[in-house]
Amino acid sequence: MNFDLVQVVAITVICYLVGMLIKASPMDDKWIPCIMGVLGGILGVVGMYLMPDWPAKDILNSVAIGIVNGLAATGAHQLGKQLKE
Repeated sequence: MNFDLVQVVAITVICYLVGMLIKASPMDDKWIPCIMGVLGGILGVVGMYLMPDWPAKDILNSVAIGIVNGLAATGAHQLGKQLKE
């Protein structure tokens, strides 16, 4: 699998923005990582069908790539938060 970082960063950015929207809503923050993982998995499958150079050609690997990147959005937020403190 030839993994091109630029193609999957979009999932992290989209999930990060959705996470920030959820954080601004009255929903409990404990659900953000779960939602980001599910959203990332969905976006991974969408990426497989819409991007010709997607790094995975099967659904299982595409879901896994999406979940990892969705959860990376949560980790990026926490890293920034910890560095500020």
